[in-house]
Amino acid sequence: MNFYIKAAILIVIITVIYLLKLGNDNNNLLEKAKIIHDNIITLDTHCDIDVNNFTESINYSQNIDTQCNIPKMEIGGLDVAWFVVYTGQGELNTKGYEKAYDNAISKFEAIHNLVNSYSIDKIGLALNSDDVRKIHSTGKKVAMIGIENGYPIGLDIKNVEKFYNRGARYMSLSHNGHSQLSDSNTGEEDGIYLHNGLSDLGVEVIKEMNRLGMMIDISHPSKEAIRQMIEISKAPVIASHSSARKLCNHSRNLDDEQLGWIKGNGGVVQTVAFKSYLNSEKSRPNSNEKVDVSDFIDHIDYLVKKIGINHVGISSDFDGGGGIDGWEDASETFNVTLELVKRGYDKAEIEKIWSGNLLRVLDEVSEISASLK
Repeated sequence: MNFYIKAAILIVIITVIYLLKLGNDNNNLLEKAKIIHDNIITLDTHCDIDVNNFTESINYSQNIDTQCNIPKMEIGGLDVAWFVVYTGQGELNTKGYEKAYDNAISKFEAIHNLVNSYSIDKIGLALNSDDVRKIHSTGKKVAMIGIENGYPIGLDIKNVEKFYNRGARYMSLSHNGHSQLSDSNTGEEDGIYLHNGLSDLGVEVIKEMNRLGMMIDISHPSKEAIRQMIEISKAPVIASHSSARKLCNHSRNLDDEQLGWIKGNGGVVQTVAFKSYLNSEKSRPNSNEKVDVSDFIDHIDYLVKKIGINHVGISSDFDGGGGIDGWEDASETFNVTLELVKRGYDKAEIEKIWSGNLLRVLDEVSEISASLK
């Protein structure tokens, strides 16, 4: 047997050994990820809803054509979904406020109908971290409620407490467009702002949220509004669905200065699986590449390195534009944990990112509320 044949055989043997080892390594990673995923609480802070999917005949107890519903949560191992009471920005007048309020109430009622009537045996509504753990321990899925856009409050600050009493545990003060409470990030496009941050009512709403124990969500407001919120708030804030601007230059993302403010405040950034907030090149209409879970975890890696493991969380924005290759809906939730394991995160770190950090902020906001009362 000549030298070249021997060399070729040796290369084949080495390749086979390498592939076998690679296969074993992949199997080990997969098994490790499954064990972690099954033994932590996974929590997604932003899932939009349509009231038409919360009826007696069509609802989230069925695997309907939505990115998030109970069957998909069960398949993917997503334990907690924050269902969002979202209202688009309308006119700042009595008619606009009334319409927005009615929209918000309809969404609160939809969520309550799901947990109290349509799927009482499969999902429960949590108002605090103890509720989350208690409901999760029974094998049920967990629903929580956030408000996207404070516009439905109108000019009546008493509505903040009404919404809190209906289960809302976070609220942002604006969306796409300036509200009566706060300027929006959209002002960055034309340089036109309504309040130069927060309005006087917006300042009072922040204080009222602190008093009640409702988390302040800084996703969507302008940079100056965010700065003022953090300066005024006595409690940590959250960004319910935002990513790192350093990696993707979008006004909805947070720059390094803002990240520093959030770290100093003790808050948490819930990294969002929204294509155009993760990778501007891949999300172009003519791109042949898909924004995927790896791009998503790149943002988590950056945030962890920039502000620390205790200030980073996860959100999808499912049914509101979110979803990426590998995490297109709640049934693929495990893939996020798997990629975190591949990146070297251990169980304690993954648990913090998936739910621990957000629940810690919720607890601190509640404690500060109690001290203010």
